[in-house]
Amino acid sequence: MNTIIHFMKRNYKTLLLVGFLSITLFAFKYKTISSSTDPEKDRTLIEILAFVIEKGHYSPAAIDDTFSKGIYKDYILALDPSKRFFLQSDIDEFSKYETDLDDQFLNKELTFFDLTYNRLMKRMSENQKIYKEILSKPFDYSVDETFNTDYEKAPYAKNNEELKDRWYKQIKLSTLSSITDRLKIQENKAKGIIEKKEDNGLTDILKQGEFQDPIEKEKTEKSAEIEKPKTFEELEKSTRESSVKSLDEYFVFMKELDREDWFSVYINSITTRFDPHTSYFPADEKERFDVSISGKFEGIGARLQKKNDFTEISELISGGPAWRGKLLESGDILMKVAQGKDEPVDVVGMRLDNVVKKIKGPKGTEVRLTVKKVDGSIKTISIIRDIVEIEETYAKSSIVERNGLKYGIIYLPKFYIDFENKEGRDAGKDIAIEVEALKKAGVNGIALDVRDDGGGSLSTVVDIAGLFIEEGPIVQIKSSGRKKEVLYDRDKKIEWDGPLVIMVNSFSASASEILAAAIQDYKRGIIIGSKQTYGKGTVQNVIDLNQFVRSSGMGDLGALKTTTQKFYRINGGSTQLEGVASDVVMPDKYSYLKMGERDVDNAMPWDKIDQAEYSVWTKNENFEKVIQKSKLRIAQNPQFKLIEENAKWIDQRSKENIYSLKFENFKKEQQKIEETIKKYKPIADYDSRVNFTSLPTEIELMKNDASLKEKRDRWHESLKKDVYVEEALNVLDDLQSKPVVKKEFANKINKVKLVKS
Repeated sequence: MNTIIHFMKRNYKTLLLVGFLSITLFAFKYKTISSSTDPEKDRTLIEILAFVIEKGHYSPAAIDDTFSKGIYKDYILALDPSKRFFLQSDIDEFSKYETDLDDQFLNKELTFFDLTYNRLMKRMSENQKIYKEILSKPFDYSVDETFNTDYEKAPYAKNNEELKDRWYKQIKLSTLSSITDRLKIQENKAKGIIEKKEDNGLTDILKQGEFQDPIEKEKTEKSAEIEKPKTFEELEKSTRESSVKSLDEYFVFMKELDREDWFSVYINSITTRFDPHTSYFPADEKERFDVSISGKFEGIGARLQKKNDFTEISELISGGPAWRGKLLESGDILMKVAQGKDEPVDVVGMRLDNVVKKIKGPKGTEVRLTVKKVDGSIKTISIIRDIVEIEETYAKSSIVERNGLKYGIIYLPKFYIDFENKEGRDAGKDIAIEVEALKKAGVNGIALDVRDDGGGSLSTVVDIAGLFIEEGPIVQIKSSGRKKEVLYDRDKKIEWDGPLVIMVNSFSASASEILAAAIQDYKRGIIIGSKQTYGKGTVQNVIDLNQFVRSSGMGDLGALKTTTQKFYRINGGSTQLEGVASDVVMPDKYSYLKMGERDVDNAMPWDKIDQAEYSVWTKNENFEKVIQKSKLRIAQNPQFKLIEENAKWIDQRSKENIYSLKFENFKKEQQKIEETIKKYKPIADYDSRVNFTSLPTEIELMKNDASLKEKRDRWHESLKKDVYVEEALNVLDDLQSKPVVKKEFANKINKVKLVKS
């Protein structure tokens, strides 16, 4: 979940804190470390983290036995979530430290980490032999046995035989699912049926079992390419071969993780006990975080994926240097990488992160890639690195016309900002540009969609909310032991004073919640969506840990993202745990699943402060009437009734964890599930029968960018099938100062006029 971030260079109080920490920590002297896996570096990291959290966290947790038990539980779960590596004897040995980890943290001890890391490496090596043996011969699918995928409640294996049996049943369930899918595809192909498999929430439930496990089968869609039907025995063999390949790839990935990676897992098990959003970023992870918050990086603009020992180009980012050069293609295999005129370095077998490091580099520098093309030819491609913008990070808008009116839809995936460049793109500037463009296009209302938007920069929220009000407070911030701070929009200009809808769901978090809360408190627009948003009401700072040590031989220590403040609505309430309650609640498929901040055991509590002074928007005279009309529409809408029913079914499915491993029984269970899915197919097939288009400037861009056109066409098609967007448009209709005459009624009126004339 992305978070609201204050960076130190923009927060004077935090600068004072960091300055104090720096002076204190510089008093310590650390010897130069030659290896990134040296325990001395780990102890140094623990010492710095402990000190920074103690001094900088909003409300640091008591470091006691309860704290220790939380670390223990989270860490063991992270190491072996499916309980297929550790034995009960391992857990018995580990559990001796369950209430000792608080002391080990304070004393910078690594005993527990060393024990668990070495044991995990040993168990992984042993278990790699198990799956090859299991998959070397056919499964007997006539045996009437079951497997329970509720790993949390499952006991650890008592011995190697029990562990082998668990692997056997996990893999058997995986292959059984794959065979059933392949048989169905084969049968449908024989009947001339092309079936599009709909999700309808089932995927989310099956992720709890082996169906979506990373070691799982290859995509079963490949079976559709079979020219002639295969026998069950042939499919069974093919599925086992695919499973071996998938498991081989899984263990290759696991082997690439070094001690430092696993130490980061341990450290994060500690930091997240202070609160769910305090976390440690190793150097590589910090770089990825920076890219995610800014939406850009310097490189060639290609996404990579690992396939056994090889690195493959999986996608070219539209507008990037590789895309512009038209020589590198999706599917190319990277063999060597060279910097400018330097000798090329072989990257076959190299860890993916290290390959990425070699390809990335400063704008204007050259990188030469030796690649194996799909046709087998070998080519060396020279690319000059540049700034690459990840288009899907940024805001985008669309126009829809209906009932003689025109509306704008703006989608904001995150509250992005470039902290290194004030002139760079950020969400506040881009939303202002989109609003201005929609105004020029003559829209009569705007729906701002922040569904699934996990947050981002705090300053951009203030800028965006300020586009829709004259001036006034947007959010209140409170630091520990200090008076509250109110962040204002001081620009009296209103970019958009017309009808406004904010679309949210249960994954709208942090900055999204500040925006929705401000618009709701001002009664400036109507909030529609899930019963409540995620419920994150805290602010984080990202602190570079390297500034606290003198030694350059220590290597990059990474950064700490820690909770330093809480934010409050202008009415004084908090979004922490409670989120923002929608004015109009629309059912969704996750309605009954526990997925919010309130469902996290160590989340910070809800509280409230005094409200800020603000004046409610007075131009929405029919505000309450519009809300009631929307509620009535939703209650009577068969599509929403079906979604509500589907949500209850998904909740029920999430509690069903026992699967038969007997083919006939499993097949019957899946057929029953598929019959239920068919009932909910109209949810995915919905068509609002309205057409969405891009703004004129974007239409011009698409003439020379086929990739952008394809992305926008897909988005517009999804908007057309989105019943939530349709209801947002209905609300915008109702918010109009003059009643909107629906098209069908307008046609009738015109016919009457013609008859009378």
